[in-house]
Amino acid sequence: MAAIGTIGIKDSKGTYKNFTIGLNDDTNQYGQNIAIWEEQSKEDREAKKPRVYMGNGRIVWTNGECKVAEKQAEQVGSGNATDDLPF
Repeated sequence: MAAIGTIGIKDSKGTYKNFTIGLNDDTNQYGQNIAIWEEQSKEDREAKKPRVYMGNGRIVWTNGECKVAEKQAEQVGSGNATDDLPF
């Protein structure tokens, strides 16, 4: 995943919180190829500290420079999916 930019959001106290937006060439099982997480310092990245993710998304419009995310086809099981339901 390549980080494509950062944004800063001002909270009610007037302080900013920075977030990084990343774009992936591949999509996940939900058709998403964008992730947003709290910005990390260089020291945090070098220490391999885990990212604090804020959410995922997908591209719905493009100027042709990046790929629109497509949802992957769902796998259909061989059995009846409702067999284990209690009703």
